Amino acid sequence: MLKFFKPAPAIERLPADKVDAEYKKLRLQVFIGIFIGYAAYYLIRKNFSLAMPYLTEEGFTKGELGLALSAISISYGISKFVMGTVSDRSNARYFLTAGLVLSALISLAMGLIPFFTSSVTIMFVMLFLNGWFQGMGWPPSGRTLVHWFSVSERGGKTAVWNVAHNVGGGLMAPLAIAGVSIIGTYFGAIYSGYEGVFILPALVALIVAVFAFILIRDTPQSVGLPPIEEYRDDYPTKSKVSLENELTTKDILFKYVLNNKWVWIIAIANVFVYFVRYGVLDWAPTYLSEEKGFDMESSSVAYFLYEWAGIPGTLLCGYLSDKLFKGRRGPAGFVFMLGVLIAVLVYWLNPAGNPLVDNIALIAIGFLIYGPVMLIGLQALDYVPKKAAGTAAGLTGLFGYLGGAVMANALMGFIVEGAGWDAGFMLLVGSCVLATVLFAFTWNVRGQEVVKGH
Repeated sequence: MLKFFKPAPAIERLPADKVDAEYKKLRLQVFIGIFIGYAAYYLIRKNFSLAMPYLTEEGFTKGELGLALSAISISYGISKFVMGTVSDRSNARYFLTAGLVLSALISLAMGLIPFFTSSVTIMFVMLFLNGWFQGMGWPPSGRTLVHWFSVSERGGKTAVWNVAHNVGGGLMAPLAIAGVSIIGTYFGAIYSGYEGVFILPALVALIVAVFAFILIRDTPQSVGLPPIEEYRDDYPTKSKVSLENELTTKDILFKYVLNNKWVWIIAIANVFVYFVRYGVLDWAPTYLSEEKGFDMESSSVAYFLYEWAGIPGTLLCGYLSDKLFKGRRGPAGFVFMLGVLIAVLVYWLNPAGNPLVDNIALIAIGFLIYGPVMLIGLQALDYVPKKAAGTAAGLTGLFGYLGGAVMANALMGFIVEGAGWDAGFMLLVGSCVLATVLFAFTWNVRGQEVVKGH
């Protein structure tokens, strides 16, 4: 199996006069490949949430469906780390496409074969598998970014690429609703209709997988080009080393990732960033209706604005970390988390009856929180050799999902139930403060100057 994923070998260099044109063409082509490929992962990640109202009509309880849904966060968090270590020794072109195809096949099976939605256990297993294959999207994208874009431009490029998940997430619901309509209209004799939430997005994802495979290339050297640092004369370290040799899993884990204090600092920061991200996002509809008197429609508009405000915020954050802070990510993270802290306080302390202030606060949180989410992944790529990028990003993802996201759902629910919303908001404010402090620790760290062995 791993032979199939083996990194593409370097080939003979192109003539010097061909390098520039080929590099420019392939950088754009590869970037489009990982952008549409990663966006397509989001077409088939959260579909189960849209099927839940239909499944409750079939007799499943909210608790049972919530348990099934948690399988995705659990397996995705673990997979992002495990598959990250595999992807560091794999050809990104094959790895990203394989994960997308396998995830789409799971989604198709859940839509086409009633057996796969017949019990909570079976749904849990299917969603666990889906989460596992979903973990094959970020690491090869990270591997591609570090090989094709150098350290002083990587913030902006990673920020633009990161918007793929807002694009994919935004397109998923209309596709799923269209799927319900098509299945209900044309195949109503066989299916209830809701199966379309799984079927149509999965078919679109399979088509995108073909295009992603056509566009992506593994490394510049595999197509006869020099390493990116040499091409742009933009080295991540003062000694001008481009860290090109493939590493063993043992080296990746023990030499470069697990004993790297900077990776641990951002992994722990990620717990608090994710706790704020999901603590605000997942509970916004409930909080706004219970405490601020919003109806369902108003709170769903607020939720939508929160997600989409993340796009310009992420782009600005990446741009500032490249241009203003010259490749240092800590200052941008610090400034943005300070903004999140202020917006969370306004959102919490604003009295009921001022919906405009609540909406502005939510948009501000959405605008500001996705920058730090993106920066932590980017710092993980910056703080290790490029051949260990997937593993480092995977470790931060493991902390973010298993620590932050699961805590935001389970812990926040119990705290609010037992001690009220004020206690929940104290946790959110505390998390903002801790994330801000941890970003401050990385204030002066740039590129791979902290990689051991220089």
